[in-house]
Amino acid sequence: MALDRRDFLKLAGLGALAAGAGAQATSQAGATSTAAPPLVGRADHTLRIARSLVELAPDHIVSTTAYNGSVPGPLLRLREGRRVVVDVHNDTDLPEQLHWHGQFLPVDVDGAAEEGTPYIPPHGMRRLSFVPGPAGFRFYHTHVVAGSDLTRGQYSGQVGPVYIEPRHEPGAYDREVFLTLKEFDPFFSQGGDMAMDFLRPDAADPVLKARGERAMQASLARGDQRGYEVGYQAFAINGRMLGHGEPIRVKAGERVLFHVLNGSATEIRSLALPGHTFTVLALDGNPVPHPAEVPVLWLGTAERISAVVEMRRPGVWVLGDLADDDRAHGMGIVVEYAGQRGAPRWEAPPPFGWDYRLFAKPGATAAPPDEVIEMTFAKQNAADGGFNRWTINGQAFDMRTGTPRFRLAHGRRYRLRMHNASDDIHPMHLHRHTFEIASLAGQPTAGVRKDVAMLGGYQTMEADFTADQLGLSLFHCHMQLHMDFGFMALFDCA
Repeated sequence: MALDRRDFLKLAGLGALAAGAGAQATSQAGATSTAAPPLVGRADHTLRIARSLVELAPDHIVSTTAYNGSVPGPLLRLREGRRVVVDVHNDTDLPEQLHWHGQFLPVDVDGAAEEGTPYIPPHGMRRLSFVPGPAGFRFYHTHVVAGSDLTRGQYSGQVGPVYIEPRHEPGAYDREVFLTLKEFDPFFSQGGDMAMDFLRPDAADPVLKARGERAMQASLARGDQRGYEVGYQAFAINGRMLGHGEPIRVKAGERVLFHVLNGSATEIRSLALPGHTFTVLALDGNPVPHPAEVPVLWLGTAERISAVVEMRRPGVWVLGDLADDDRAHGMGIVVEYAGQRGAPRWEAPPPFGWDYRLFAKPGATAAPPDEVIEMTFAKQNAADGGFNRWTINGQAFDMRTGTPRFRLAHGRRYRLRMHNASDDIHPMHLHRHTFEIASLAGQPTAGVRKDVAMLGGYQTMEADFTADQLGLSLFHCHMQLHMDFGFMALFDCA
């Protein structure tokens, strides 16, 4: 349904009144419906999950589920090691999960039902108390299964940034800017145009490629159509389409630290600022051992990059995605120097390949692990009602049983040797841990610590982590369309 600006403001006002009228009942429901601590005293932060109208542009208003009525949700600045209390109210008709992505939290707080986190009940709430960590740029988002419902899960507007203040801040910048990249108005299609050729190293494994292509050809020969993919009609940074939000106003000579979050459900994003470069300081909130200067940032779903830009080219510029069509439909934001006027300009940056090894310890290799876990990821084309089914070592995750696939011993260091027998790029995520990339497409590396990393099509990546979190930890591709259709596994650490 299309809404004009007057209807939007009227409905938004009514929604706010309704939320206020129901607050007392909602809190009472939450106190008895979950195992949350008693409601004593005030929370440090309050998040409300509710249907909201979001104005991406004056002529483009979307209805979505959001935190506190906005996309992204509020920036939460927490202190490393200092306990925090967060009240999460669910004003919708469906149970919800809120995942604290990138933090080392117990399973009852982490925010994944597969691990055993209690749901936030419909029209109820949970009070969460935890010690934030590790320091750096983290975020929070919904973690429910969407399946074929493009209003649920990460297709909605449920995403928000978290910055956990380190005990010692280096402070080599003048100010910070937080940017959340997000798509809206999703739709299903068959076949897609995901960027594929930007990752380095780019060598494909011939054995993995032959396996993947053989499986696809067999499916098509049986008369199967290609499995469903998701596309989008609108794009935004910080909830506004290019040209419709406040510009980022800068001064010549400033050092601006950009914290960039790819809040997409399924898309890989790029970001460039004409005539400027980014000095990458941290990936997924973790400082890199070798800060490096790059002309373009690339982020898989759920990845974060913290990078400093020195403002040395006065003008009015578009900070935006390399894809012309996505930028034209909103994926950008204006950067305006003080005293400069005129239409914002876009210039394509020079060709550039994204390589995690740029930020690694030069010449270093990762320490040998205690044990190697071999994992092969494969696609079964259109095998689940027209959707692709994804398997790990030949088995799709069973949502009904949730049986752990891998048993870990507490304190041991494991190497995940991940073989991708598909042509898709997979942003691989491990809950409640940080891992170190040990090799990419057979090329050794060390020092880059992440919680999401893009595994290239028909490639192998190795990632090391220490099993220091007891209980269940979820491992999955962070693309909603992949994890909902089998691309998950549980680790059980005892």
